[in-house]
Amino acid sequence: MPSLFEMEITKLKGVGEKRAALYRKLGAPTVGDLLRLYPRAYEDWSEPTPIRDTVLNEINVVHATVVKTPTEHRVKGGMLLYKTVVTDGESDLALTFFNNRYIPSLLREGQDYVFRGKVTGSFFKREMLSPEFLPISKSLSIVPVYPATQGLTSRIISSAMQNALLLLPQTLRDPIPDALRSQYRLCHLGFALEHIHFPKSEAELDVARYRLIFEEFLVLQLGLMRIKRGRKEKNLHPLPNRFPAEFEKLLPFSLTNAQRRAISEAISDMAGDSPMNRLIQGDVGSGKTAVAAALCWCVVSAGMQAAMMAPTEILAAQHFTSLSSLLEPAGIRVALLTGSVKAAEKRKLYASLEAGEIDLIIGTHALLSEGVAFRDLGLVITDEQHRFGVGQRSALAQKGTSPHFLVMSATPIPRTLALMMYGDLDISVLDELPPGRQKIETYLIDSKKRARAFGFVQKHLDEGRQGYLICPLIEEDETGLASVKEYAGLVKDCFPHASVGILHGKMKPAEKDAVMKEFSEGALQLLVSTTVVEVGVDVPNAVIMLIENAERYGLSQLHQLRGRIGRGSFQSTCILVTDIQNEDTLKRLKLFRDTSDGFQIADADLKLRGPGDFFGQRQHGLPQLTIADMSSDLEVLKKAQECAREIMSKNVLDAEEYRGLRAEMRRLFAKTGSDNVVL
Repeated sequence: MPSLFEMEITKLKGVGEKRAALYRKLGAPTVGDLLRLYPRAYEDWSEPTPIRDTVLNEINVVHATVVKTPTEHRVKGGMLLYKTVVTDGESDLALTFFNNRYIPSLLREGQDYVFRGKVTGSFFKREMLSPEFLPISKSLSIVPVYPATQGLTSRIISSAMQNALLLLPQTLRDPIPDALRSQYRLCHLGFALEHIHFPKSEAELDVARYRLIFEEFLVLQLGLMRIKRGRKEKNLHPLPNRFPAEFEKLLPFSLTNAQRRAISEAISDMAGDSPMNRLIQGDVGSGKTAVAAALCWCVVSAGMQAAMMAPTEILAAQHFTSLSSLLEPAGIRVALLTGSVKAAEKRKLYASLEAGEIDLIIGTHALLSEGVAFRDLGLVITDEQHRFGVGQRSALAQKGTSPHFLVMSATPIPRTLALMMYGDLDISVLDELPPGRQKIETYLIDSKKRARAFGFVQKHLDEGRQGYLICPLIEEDETGLASVKEYAGLVKDCFPHASVGILHGKMKPAEKDAVMKEFSEGALQLLVSTTVVEVGVDVPNAVIMLIENAERYGLSQLHQLRGRIGRGSFQSTCILVTDIQNEDTLKRLKLFRDTSDGFQIADADLKLRGPGDFFGQRQHGLPQLTIADMSSDLEVLKKAQECAREIMSKNVLDAEEYRGLRAEMRRLFAKTGSDNVVL
């Protein structure tokens, strides 16, 4: 469908420039994009109810005849009402529409329509306010509901979609070749597009959805595999394939077996024919930094440079402190580059880096600055990978010539999702915690015990420790949940002698860093915060956390929050507060209370909530999927992965019959900054 993706949306009947701007807002600047704007839901109009049997205060579908043309009534304030009566032959139904001048021309006396809306009134008189309606001749059993925006209703989009489908060529070229469609029992794209928008039955809708979900997963997998293969250039920075025993002597502790395995896998990559592209995935406290340090030591020992990028200044500073104290005794020169470094100091850093006088540089996005150049960049590391997009991690790698690449993530992700998020990387898992790390005691209470819990927090403050109090919202909303600022006021009243800080996502980065710096240095005893602290710095003295409205978080998010404590030698405690009595919610929270393994929690979260915690914020840099669902469509995903592997193994993706799939790959990846790799 390349021509339709080049056809401006204004080519559709009834779409002028003003309305086209609204379609662009929805991500549909062209006719082809509109056809890929799938319904977000469907309404069942297939079983009309007799008017006398309609259920009051609920949505009903009614088949009725217009008794008289709607009449106009002007009420106080200038509002226009249009009233009419419809009948099914046995009972009448009053209809009222607000400020819609077109109603008299749309509802014609004596004509039959299907109406859908909430029925109000009484046993004797029933009414619908502003119902949706369709002429019987055009009525569908299943009506699509589109993601509307102000000025662009679902019905307007539906009408435009019907016009767009008329523009599909008779012999539509399907991006999935005939042989693959036959092998995986997929319908033709033309059938799928027609019936995803206007299905005549549930069976047709299922066939269309399966085809489009399969295609979306297939295109995503092929794109990721193509990126991965595109990076399989010659290894310009080969290392000896041996474990760095000399590095291990620098450590004040023993490596775990999982750390040894991850280091060996990475070094094996770096000794191979192509540059390393590996993800180190480990739970909070599993020792990813030690693995990164080992690889930096190997690269620098071979005469090259390394760079590590972290998402915040304070996390970059923490890495700088720990890595410089570990590596500088071995003669490795470590530097820190962040946005707050003064201009004169930056110029010195740039010059030293380019001259090869810095072996390892640690920094934030400042590493992507134009002035940053390396003498010989051999290794790039990004920490908290889900905070960076594909384009950002590629931009840092482009500062060198095909350097080795390592990404680190402390967010436990089930392997299926990890393969989706990081399908362009090999994966190492640190599934073992260093010895001596204490389990965090976790309790589940209701708000009646909050005063007692605050007393427990005070006991820790009296011992010189610090704590976190987590509140879910920045501003109070209609649910009545306390805002962070309001809650902080309560905290200050309950802890009058404690120094209390506030942290939330609407603060400027510099403000957040300043508060975290005060907390990490011990100037603040209590930190009242939203989930902005879920990825943060080590504060070994922070040993207690109380999480309000715990039911509002996913298990993986709770696990990340809990991981902020228990990072020192003191016993740590996490207290969950909830008044929710829902059985499923309590079951979920009890599972979290009794489990400390992040991967078990991630698996449970995937089953219970779907992948929202992993994909909800779209910070991972993947293209946004429009119809596929990572949790409910896992079986389709597996089939699509199988198909993608088959295509790549046969090395046929550049053949003429796969031209359509390549075009879909370019479109899907166009917004990630990696489309140039996919081409």
